[in-house]
Amino acid sequence: MQSGGARGSRADQADQRRAELLEATRRVVLERGLASTRVADIAKATNVSGGLIHYHFATKDDLITEMLRSTSESEVRRLKEIAAEPGTAVERLDRVLRFYIPASRSDQSWILWLDAWAVGVREAHVRTILLELEGAWIEILAEVIAGGVSGGEFVCDDPQGAAERIDGMLDGLVVRYTLHAGNMSRGRLLHHARVAAAREVGLDPAVFSA
Repeated sequence: MQSGGARGSRADQADQRRAELLEATRRVVLERGLASTRVADIAKATNVSGGLIHYHFATKDDLITEMLRSTSESEVRRLKEIAAEPGTAVERLDRVLRFYIPASRSDQSWILWLDAWAVGVREAHVRTILLELEGAWIEILAEVIAGGVSGGEFVCDDPQGAAERIDGMLDGLVVRYTLHAGNMSRGRLLHHARVAAAREVGLDPAVFSA
């Protein structure tokens, strides 16, 4: 009879292998794009057989879905941590805005999600992850706004609606910032985010630190 320790060890090894395959998938997708990535490309990147990949993930769609969900869950966890850190409601809101916008035009997370948006128009499994991620972001932002209202720092009669409007505005600006150089710097993008957020919660944008 096999010991629980041996079974646990094999399960840990399988989890580690899956994690390695997901990370490799993310790297390959960032290089080749979601639509152009093949299981063979991932197998080559990890120096394993396609059969081993299919042992862990039945189809390419399963692999892509799990990679996107893993990435999304990691980002949502980090966003929740940022939103829960000590500080005033204004500070919490500003941290959330700063986390959401790209660090640069080559921000790997945003490049991945922009690619996913394009594919998600026709691929339901990708669209599902995008909707989950957007829903989580809006929920956290709405909670931050509602907390500011409860604490007397914000004036907003519809935190959910405010979060949805901020989300829609930021998505559009981020696309413009990422895809077109123009005069849209990250600083200007952050300024627009702060102005929009301040208006939604009844504040002067000057309350945000430089």
